[in-house]
Order: sequence, then structure tokens, then C-alpha cells
Amino acid sequence: MKNLILTIMAIFSFSNIDAQESIYDLAINDISGNLIDLNEFKGKHILFVNVASECGFTSQYAGLEELHQQYKNDLIVIGLPCNQFGGQEPGAEKEIQQFCTKNFGVSFLMTEKIDVKGKMKHPIYNWLTNKNVNGKSSSSVKWNFQKYIVDGKGDFVNYFFSTTKPMSPKITSLLKQ
Repeated sequence: MKNLILTIMAIFSFSNIDAQESIYDLAINDISGNLIDLNEFKGKHILFVNVASECGFTSQYAGLEELHQQYKNDLIVIGLPCNQFGGQEPGAEKEIQQFCTKNFGVSFLMTEKIDVKGKMKHPIYNWLTNKNVNGKSSSSVKWNFQKYIVDGKGDFVNYFFSTTKPMSPKITSLLKQ
């Protein structure tokens, strides 16, 4: 009986993963608790970045804002606060929002605080990091400010580690295609 239950659970889990074919099927709350429907961004690239206010890479908020301003007609930048790496995002959403606005003039989308790895990983990061779901590549989030880009058709394009700056040609060249 135990094996039957485990088999049924495995089939159910596999079915759920395969059913998540498009990034546009997903949603998340913004930093104020309002629903962000990714379907609204069809036709634009989306850059997902797990962010943290007390990280050595926190200055990348400025580069993300510059990227957002320069490419806002073709790109949606989404910052996703996460406290899973060195406890470097300990604040609540309101504190995070105030910090980002005051210190970096952030005007791009910021979401609720989420997990990007482990059992509580947000479905967006399941899609971004799982080849069986995104159809292209599997990865794991190594640290804060790791970047994932999806094209205007909702196809996974690539990911970049924290050391890749937001205005890097590795990223900006993808936006000119």
C-alpha cells in the first residue's frame, strides 16, 4: 500500500510539473501584496533577479534600475527578495521597498519575499531552474542577484550568476534580438 501511495504521489507531482508549460501560467504578489500576472508581459523580455539588501552585490540595484529605464519598452525587470543566502534579506516587504527606493531609486517591479530553492521554492523558480518545465536548462540559484531571462514569447533564454552586472553585454545583447 505504501508503494502504491508513493507511486500515485510521484505521478501527481510529475503531472503538475509538466502542466506548467509556460511562464505566463504563473503569478506572484508584488511587494505590496497585489497580484502580478506574468501573462501581462507577453511580448517583452522578463529578467528575474533574486535580490537582497545586505549583500555585497546590493549595489546591482542601481544597474537593474538603469537596465529597467533604458530597456523598459522591451524588458520587465522583476526583483524577488530572498533571505536564503547568508540571511542577507532579513527585513519585511515594507522595509525592503523603502530601502530600495531610498538608496537606489528602484522603480522596477519588486515582489513579495520568496524562496528560490528548497522545499518552499516559489513556482516561478521551479520553472526557471528546471529543464523539464522550461524546456531548455536546469540550474540552481547559487547566491543573491542571480539573473534569469525569458524572451517575449515566454521561452527561457539563459541565466547569469551574481558576478554578471545588469548592464553587461551578456544581458543587453539578448534584448536587441
